[in-house]
Amino acid sequence: MLIRKILLTTTILVLSSLFLNACGAGTPTESQEITKTPNPTKPASTPTQTSIPNLIDISVDKLQGITIKAASAFVGSSRTAFNDLLAKFNTVNEWGILVYLTEYNSYNTLFAEVSSSMDTSDQPNLVITLPEQILTWDPLSVMVELDPYLNDPRYGFSHTERDDFLPIFWEMVGDQEKHITALPAEISASFLYYNQSWAHELGFYDAPSSFPQFRQQACAAKESNISDDDPLNDGKGGWVVDTTPTSILSWMHAFDGGVMDSGSLVFSSDANTTALQSLKTLYDDHCAWISNEHNPYSTFADRSALFITADLAELSNQKSTFEIAGSNDDWTVLPFPGDHAGLVAEGPSYSILATTPEQQLASWLFIRWMLSAENQVQWVTTSGLFPMQTSVIETLDNYRNSHPQWDQAVSFMDDLTTQPLLSNWRQGKLVLGDAATFIFRTNQDTDQIKAILEQMNTTIQELSEP
Repeated sequence: MLIRKILLTTTILVLSSLFLNACGAGTPTESQEITKTPNPTKPASTPTQTSIPNLIDISVDKLQGITIKAASAFVGSSRTAFNDLLAKFNTVNEWGILVYLTEYNSYNTLFAEVSSSMDTSDQPNLVITLPEQILTWDPLSVMVELDPYLNDPRYGFSHTERDDFLPIFWEMVGDQEKHITALPAEISASFLYYNQSWAHELGFYDAPSSFPQFRQQACAAKESNISDDDPLNDGKGGWVVDTTPTSILSWMHAFDGGVMDSGSLVFSSDANTTALQSLKTLYDDHCAWISNEHNPYSTFADRSALFITADLAELSNQKSTFEIAGSNDDWTVLPFPGDHAGLVAEGPSYSILATTPEQQLASWLFIRWMLSAENQVQWVTTSGLFPMQTSVIETLDNYRNSHPQWDQAVSFMDDLTTQPLLSNWRQGKLVLGDAATFIFRTNQDTDQIKAILEQMNTTIQELSEP
């Protein structure tokens, strides 16, 4: 019954009814297409997880030639980085382990397919997916606890290796006093992209570090476009509204808000109300505007916006767009400005499903190999995402010099906070994103925002009921 329950699509239907009827918006349908590498021979049954002593006692010779099945949904440069390293692992690893990969075109598709494969011969050994999805599987007793692997003197991380990981890595693991079932596979975040050259022409030589400063510069950009000779850019110029969950959550944190209260998802608070009212007022004053473009790269490059919101992984796309446009503008990345810097770390995690002791250990050794500092240097330079170890940062001087926006992003890593480490964040982020879209797309009055946040509390409670 629990497997069936976690696959229900109630969330999208309820949210569409609550928030999106007025503007006719909806949630895109996920494609079911997947790509598979050759599949190893399927086991006749799926054994239960064995005890920790048996894991410790497994000798290297029992791993020779063992195969494990992995599932991932990486995209873009992250997919390239993962596949390159996987191919290298299959070629050079000292244990003779072979990893067979099934690639899904989205994390939602991966979640549905892996959920339906539980306790069957199709169940993968290793899954790289979103933390909230892994937490949804946790009550099923199919997740392997990683603590014994982490701490094993033979197969685990040394104290030096553990200390090398940056604090945000362990924060994304969660409560380490409880069992650990996942480790981050990569770390990214959404930023404000900021056109410094245009800001200087507008008379601003310092990047905004508070919301009043952000508002002042966004409104100045709007006024500049109104007063120039191009009528097509009137109504543009400030911030392009972005209502993705990570963006809105980052703004909430910048205003000392958030969506966690006593271990539960709670959307309504004075800080969250102020954050959304401030953004909506910015829009009402035409210092922010809604774009219907697929992505904001050209909008940013042609000075239709002084600020856009984009992920760390999109830096290379934005750089290429400036080059294509022939623009020499200097630009950088900023955390979301408010009472303090708002940045929310996100990314998939490695997890192991219970199978045989040998396959579980083989899966762990693949994770450990992927997370080694040596391989993380290749991961970062291929994916363009955050480094997870101090030693990796120290190794990348040349990369930092040739990628100034990335280097600036890394300097803000101390400001990173985590998304809610709760299974119902899977539904909660849909509630947050759909509600924010509703507020802007249907042009809700700012005095309605508090009531909308309270309705969001009711919605997530209903969706989270057993």
